Amino acid sequence: MNKTPNNTAVLGIDLGSRNVKFCVMRDSVIEKAGCIDTMEFYRNYGKTTEYGFGIDLGALDCPDAVRVVSTGYGRSAAEVSGAENISELTAHFLGAKHQTGLSDFTLLDMGGQDYKVMRIKSGRIVDMATNDKCAASTGRYLENMAHVLGITLDELGGYHDDPVSLSATCAIFGESELIGLIVRGEALDKLAAGVNRAVVDRVVPLLDRMGDGVIVMSGGVALNPAVVTFLGSLTGREVRVVPDPLHNGAIGCCVKGA
Repeated sequence: MNKTPNNTAVLGIDLGSRNVKFCVMRDSVIEKAGCIDTMEFYRNYGKTTEYGFGIDLGALDCPDAVRVVSTGYGRSAAEVSGAENISELTAHFLGAKHQTGLSDFTLLDMGGQDYKVMRIKSGRIVDMATNDKCAASTGRYLENMAHVLGITLDELGGYHDDPVSLSATCAIFGESELIGLIVRGEALDKLAAGVNRAVVDRVVPLLDRMGDGVIVMSGGVALNPAVVTFLGSLTGREVRVVPDPLHNGAIGCCVKGA
């Protein structure tokens, strides 16, 4: 496919399970970024064409985007007509490489319903693993646990001292276990810290398998400071959060289309 001229824009769209993230890039600079509830996006920013599902670029306020590149959880169910469709692994790898400038690192992307671990050597993906069958260690898990505890996600991210041990490896069973500990009288701060640690405990074995070196983190869960803290302490490795973890996949789409 021909390269996009440098003075024109590329629209990258990450069709996530909870939210649709998008970015407009021109000359390697992000001009616009946004995050829209997935169902709202399909209702208000999509349109059916003779070629399939299309995006109303005017409604997104980016009518001059000459190339559209899409990825994400929903890309197969709602493939965007006229867009180049790339895998989530490729999108998040390109986004992290662009945002950090690194060529050797382990990427941990923790999204709403899955997480991905990739080993990057000399600017290439050489190994990978994903968890796409269970909501444990994802944003959905943290949302559910915060709801059980009666706190917001932002509040949850502030707890990392003296965590309780949560043994359940399933998001549903984890909720039942947490309720049992509440009934037993465990303190809120310990319970919240335990939730954050449990998220990291489940991904550490995969990270260890990928070797050593810096861990680059992206995805919405990267906005949880306690998870980032536990990730560093439990692996003994440097952890860097990309500057814009929420839009990393959309940024990677823009990089691919530039």
